[in-house]
Amino acid sequence: MKKVLLITAILINASVFAQVGPKIEFKDKDNTIDYGKVNKEDDNGVRSFEFTNTGDAPLIISNVQSTCGCTVPSKPTEPIAPGKTGKIEVKYNMNPGPIRKTITVETNAVNAEEGRVVLKIKGEVIAKPVENLLEKKTNSPMMQ
Repeated sequence: MKKVLLITAILINASVFAQVGPKIEFKDKDNTIDYGKVNKEDDNGVRSFEFTNTGDAPLIISNVQSTCGCTVPSKPTEPIAPGKTGKIEVKYNMNPGPIRKTITVETNAVNAEEGRVVLKIKGEVIAKPVENLLEKKTNSPMMQ
């Protein structure tokens, strides 16, 4: 009887972990993109989160939303077939200062709790220093 219970428990456990359906796996470590230190004038603020459907059914990205209006995400419009890749583009508005934003992705993925995956962007936007031409002129030999 103990053997039957043990075998039953193993089979139930195996069926729980052998999920069927679409699965989403992101390329970036910890689902985070680090902008690093970027100049507002030299960077358009667009980054891409690449992912793969590692499941056995089409993956549908139903919604993508950001924690604020300064970060605009865009999602694939078509389902992602098993084994295929897709991307979610994020455009940050490049306001000077630290970047710490979260994007929530809603999917039909069976390997994500309630189908939701959290993506993050981080970094710092710096503005180029403004060169004051008047200050340079005061140091000229003619001004002495």
